Amino acid sequence: MKWIFLIAILIFSLPVKANLNILACTPEWASLAKELGGDKAAVASATTALQDPHRVEARPSLIARARNADLMVCTGAELEVGWAPLLQRQSGNAKIQSGQPGYFEAASAVALIEKPAALDRAMGDVHPGGNPHLHLDPRNIEKVSIALGKRMAELDSGNSRSYEENLQSFLRRWREAMARWDKAGAPLKGMPVVVYHKDLSYLVAWLGLREAGSLEPKPGLPPSTAHLAELLERLKKAPAKVVVRSAYNEPRAAEWLSERAKIPAVTLPYTVGGTEGAKDLFGLFDDTLARLLAISR
Repeated sequence: MKWIFLIAILIFSLPVKANLNILACTPEWASLAKELGGDKAAVASATTALQDPHRVEARPSLIARARNADLMVCTGAELEVGWAPLLQRQSGNAKIQSGQPGYFEAASAVALIEKPAALDRAMGDVHPGGNPHLHLDPRNIEKVSIALGKRMAELDSGNSRSYEENLQSFLRRWREAMARWDKAGAPLKGMPVVVYHKDLSYLVAWLGLREAGSLEPKPGLPPSTAHLAELLERLKKAPAKVVVRSAYNEPRAAEWLSERAKIPAVTLPYTVGGTEGAKDLFGLFDDTLARLLAISR
């Protein structure tokens, strides 16, 4: 009897196998998938907050993760066009190919901004469908969560109730947080900022910030000495309050302009894990607002 009792304890102490194995292209979608999946999903992120999501190496370890995934969650809108398709092909996993239920694009759930009227390589690294950095507007996170929760429930129908309960819990907490963020961010409306790249456009639009310039001469092109000098001259006539950059952006151009324009340079987390305070999606917006409000005072 003692042996039976011990065996029973061992069996019940073993970790429960997740029903959904999820590979997220970026940390924000990994965080959201964890919120919605709970103990029914095992979630991994293909990238970290310190990696440029446009440029990622499809390493063998990533291919192995893709090979075993039931669901691949990406931003889409060509954000990961340089590496995610390769990951799909090399994995040999039919579930996560484009057009299959096991492949989900967040961009399919929202209306993208900054759609180019025409396509010309001279414009820099523009995305034909619109700006893909959609997660920095919390209203988009809400829309994506509903679509992703539905997809997860479809793929693992036996646990659909669990996914629905997790979604409703997340939406309740998220909507409460959005009301708080809207109120806290009100003083930021109209604040002129210099950005590094177009990765903060949704944040700028949501908070009503004013983009006073960009460190990149064109999207995707590194800051040049000539462009920074020109931008500095423009700021003498129309000053900005702050230079902001994402955690994965190289800091030297922001520091150069900050020193000469005599305005602070602030690093924003951009995604989950970008700063110490951005441990999850809630922390991402809490910390982003805290860093901007510290400058506005």
